[in-house]
Amino acid sequence: MAWDAKQMLAVHGKTRVVCIIGDPVRHSLSPIMQNAAFAASLLDYVYVPFAVSPENLKQAVAGLKALGVCGFNVTIPHKTTIIPFLDRLDDSAESAGAVNTVHLCGPSLIGYNTDGDGLVDSLSTDLDFFPGAEQILVIGAGGAARGAIAALCRSGAKRILICNRSLQNARAVMQDMNIRYPETCIDVVSFNQVNEKHFCSTSLLINTTSLGMNGERIEGIELSQLPDHAKVYDMVYICSGTPLLKEASAAGLRAVNGLGMLVAQGERAFEIWTGQKPPEGVMRQALDRIQQP
Repeated sequence: MAWDAKQMLAVHGKTRVVCIIGDPVRHSLSPIMQNAAFAASLLDYVYVPFAVSPENLKQAVAGLKALGVCGFNVTIPHKTTIIPFLDRLDDSAESAGAVNTVHLCGPSLIGYNTDGDGLVDSLSTDLDFFPGAEQILVIGAGGAARGAIAALCRSGAKRILICNRSLQNARAVMQDMNIRYPETCIDVVSFNQVNEKHFCSTSLLINTTSLGMNGERIEGIELSQLPDHAKVYDMVYICSGTPLLKEASAAGLRAVNGLGMLVAQGERAFEIWTGQKPPEGVMRQALDRIQQP
């Protein structure tokens, strides 16, 4: 179903509110794709962004609950720190130890994680990659990394290497995931220790951090040392392309940004909030339209 801006519904007293909270949040494309899906579905909902600093997170969550919003998305840096302020977690968020979607169900705020499954969906659709015996190198150890690793483990990944600046944070993720997914071998390495040995055995590299959003390079990551069949997935999505994606292209590696994941996780969140699936393809069409030069 094609989406037309003329379908946008007027906001009035009965309009249900959904939002995204983060810091920063002005770059988010979620309002564009979610409002497109609401309009195409003729649902009386509106999706808006709210910049919430870490020190104001508790008050913001309490305020959203008091206002009776239908639900909200959670982005950097709140995906783990929001957990104490929610009433309960769905299995998806419990296993990941991170939340990216919240639903106000009666008096309770319920946390979900649609990021991980959205990533797995995008890996199969956009990169023809299906987790198995190959090593997956995950850059980062924050909330996005937790959601990704949990979903990769559930999908059959056998070897995951977490590369992070802080080994302490990486080990914390490894220990949590080892308890839940003992069938997956998970190891850690710091940026200043990662070397050719780690790269040459990697079939998929995933950046789960925000590095690259402002044009910065991820120091220590040498894509030229990856095997020719390796693939690169960068969760960061900017029209100009991140340094990581440009380096992957220069190395002749197949690589994509996180738009596919953004759409897939957003479709799952839409269904949690509304109880129905979004019109097929509408969210992606809305994003493709603004990505065009």
